[in-house]
Amino acid sequence: MHESPPVSSRRVSSHLSSFFARFASRTGIVALSVFLNFAGFTLIIPVLPFSVAPYVAAADVAFWVALILAAYALCSFIAAPVLGAMSDRFGRRPIVLLSLCGSAVGFAVFGIGGALWVLVAGRLIEGLTAGSISAMYAYIADTHGPAERGPAFGMLGAAGGLGFMLGPLMGGLLGQLSLATPLFGAAVLALVNAVLVYFFMPESHPPEQRSARLQWSQFNTVGQLAGALRQPRLRLLFGVVFCFALGSTVLQSNLAVMLRDLLSFDPASIGVVLAGIGVMDVLSQGLVAPRLQSRFGEQAVATAGLFINGFGLAVLALLTRHPALPLLMCGIAMFTFGDGLFQPSVSALIANAAPSRQQGEVQGANQAQQSVARMVGPLVSAWLYGLFAGAPYVAAASIVLLAAGVLRFMPFATGRQTANAK
Repeated sequence: MHESPPVSSRRVSSHLSSFFARFASRTGIVALSVFLNFAGFTLIIPVLPFSVAPYVAAADVAFWVALILAAYALCSFIAAPVLGAMSDRFGRRPIVLLSLCGSAVGFAVFGIGGALWVLVAGRLIEGLTAGSISAMYAYIADTHGPAERGPAFGMLGAAGGLGFMLGPLMGGLLGQLSLATPLFGAAVLALVNAVLVYFFMPESHPPEQRSARLQWSQFNTVGQLAGALRQPRLRLLFGVVFCFALGSTVLQSNLAVMLRDLLSFDPASIGVVLAGIGVMDVLSQGLVAPRLQSRFGEQAVATAGLFINGFGLAVLALLTRHPALPLLMCGIAMFTFGDGLFQPSVSALIANAAPSRQQGEVQGANQAQQSVARMVGPLVSAWLYGLFAGAPYVAAASIVLLAAGVLRFMPFATGRQTANAK
C-alpha cells in the first residue's frame, strides 16, 4: 500500500504544476519570449570587456565598456516610448517582431567587430530597437483583467530571471570557443524568438482599440515621459520605480568589482553569484509573488518587496566592513527576493493605472525612465565607490527605503481597489 504524499508536498506540487501549465497559453509564449530576450541580452556580459580590449589601451577598457552600456541605455531611452506608442497604433505583434529582428542585427554586428566603432554601432542598433519588453508587457495588459495582471507579470519576471540565470553561464561557456560566439548565439536566440512570436503569438490589440493616429509628440521621448508623469497615479508610481531601478543598477554595475576587491572572487565565482540571483528571481516572481498578491493585493506586496530589497542593500553595505560569505549570501538573497516581489506587483499597478488605449505608450515611458537610471546609476556608483566601498550601497538602500515609504502611504494604488473600480 502506497502512502499519500504530505499535504505540504501536494500543495507545492500543485503550485508548480499550475505555474508550468500556464506556458500552454498565450501568456506562456510571451514568457518564453521574455526568457529568450533576457538570455540573449545577458549572454554577452562575460565577454564584453574582452571584446573591447583589442581596440583600446588597457587602462581605457572599463571606460569604454561603461560608455557602450550607457550608449545602449540612451538609445533605449529614446526608442522605447516611441515603439510603445507605435504598438498602440499598429498592434503589439509587429513591434515585438521589429525589436527582435533589430536585436539580432545588433548582436551580429557586434560579433563581426573589427573596429571599436563597429562594436558601438552594434549596441546602438540594439538600443534603438529595444521595444520588445514594453510591447510584451502591454500585451499582457491587453489580455488580462486587472486582477489577473499581477500573477501574469510575475510569470514574465520569473522567465526573465531564468534567462538572467542561464545567459551569463552560457555566455561564459561559449566564450571559451571565441569571443564572437556568444554574440552570434544571442543573435540566433533573437531570431528564434521572432519565429515563435510570428507563428504562436496572435495580436492582442484589435484595430478598434488602437490609437487613431500617431502624433509628433509621441516621437518626443521626453515629452511622452512628461505626459505620463502628468497623471498623478503614474507620477508617483514612476518615481518609485525609478528609485528602485537606480538602486538595482548600483548593485549590478558594482557587485563584480566589490566581490573581486573584498572577497577575491574570480569570474567563475561571480558567475555563480549571478546564477543564484536568477534562481531566487524565478522562485520569488513565479511562485511567491502571485500567492501573496491574491491575498494582500499588489500595493502591499510591492511595498514589502521594496523594504526587503532596501534592507538587502544595507546588508551588502555591511559587507564592506565585515567581508564574509554568509553576509554576502544574506544580502543577495534579501535584495533578489525583494526584487521578485516588487517588480510584478508594481507592473500590475502601472498597467491598472494606465488608460487601455495607452498601455504601450505608458509601458514604453516606464522602460525609458529605467533607461535613465541605467545611464546614471553606474556613473554615480563608480564615483561613490571611490569615496569608500560601502558608499554605493548605503546610498542605494536609502533611496529604495524612501521609495518604499512613499509607496506604503499611496492611498490609490492598491491592486484590489483598481480592479474593483474597473
